[in-house]
Amino acid sequence: MNRNEEQSRKTALVIGANGVIGRNLIEHLSTLEEWNMIGVSRRGGEDTNRVRYLAVDLLNREDARVKLSQLTNVTHIFYAAYQDRPTWAELVAPNLAMLVNVVDAIEPIAVNLQHISLMQGYKVYGAHLGPFKTPARETDANHMPPEFNIDQQQFLERRQPGSSWTWSALRPSVVCGFALGNPMNLAMVIAVYASISKELGLPLRFPGKPGAYNSLLEMTDANLLAQATVWAATDERCGNQAFNIANGDLFRWNELWPKIGAFFGLETAPPLQMSLDVVMADKEPLWNSMVENYDLENNSYADVSSWRFGDFVFSWDYDFFADGTKARRFGFHEFMDTEKMFIDIFQDLRRRKVIP
Repeated sequence: MNRNEEQSRKTALVIGANGVIGRNLIEHLSTLEEWNMIGVSRRGGEDTNRVRYLAVDLLNREDARVKLSQLTNVTHIFYAAYQDRPTWAELVAPNLAMLVNVVDAIEPIAVNLQHISLMQGYKVYGAHLGPFKTPARETDANHMPPEFNIDQQQFLERRQPGSSWTWSALRPSVVCGFALGNPMNLAMVIAVYASISKELGLPLRFPGKPGAYNSLLEMTDANLLAQATVWAATDERCGNQAFNIANGDLFRWNELWPKIGAFFGLETAPPLQMSLDVVMADKEPLWNSMVENYDLENNSYADVSSWRFGDFVFSWDYDFFADGTKARRFGFHEFMDTEKMFIDIFQDLRRRKVIP
């Protein structure tokens, strides 16, 4: 590698490297020759020739400072970490603290830091609270706190003036892709729910609120989001901007659900509202027998379960989508067919022997 090539290389610090977003971002960056990657999570990971992993407790300010203190070559921080808590108010302190601890550790030592990318979502628009204005736009007013996504962005907005780096905020809808042990993984919820339904000889019933079956929704493919994230972090026009990122199409479960059932060889029956967190709580022995009978990878039931998140998504008996034209105006034109996205993910889960 000559000197010019060395100088043109970028080093990504991916925070939350084992989640749906972080894992797929690293996979995308691995296809781009100019990037080196450092992945950070609580569990760490197995190093490759392109990716170095660090296990860091980001809630521990000193642990973050010590373990990140040698990362002087970082040029881009991609922040996609998340700590779950029982209430919206309790989410604020830990999720803000983790971002602050990363920036406090990296900014003083990474002299070539160019960009900090923040992963958000439609919670910025109050989508989790109930019916909200659709299509949501990046210029919409903030809602009444608590809301950690807004606090995180405001931290970067206060910190950025006078700095050599810029920030961007990516706002996807529900992100779908491969990851294990993730509390927000809708594709895995559907795949495991369908697989267990089939094992029990049951049709595939939509378990959400009646109105949710007919609402207008959109999703965000994890690889599409990765492409958008790198684009926003490297295009100068995107500095200090927020962007809604979704697949580009809209759907209703009432049309998509039977197609999902058909993939699994299942008939569908009329929706029946039920809490997956409740009705799937006793299915671990059944799952363990399925792992053995179908020679699946030995993933624990906990690692493939995101039932609370499924209940959350399937409770949206109101329209749930945003305006994606700002990203297109700024130059990002990629899209994904949502039906194809789900089928591709289910096929990938089968290839990986996660589901039968």
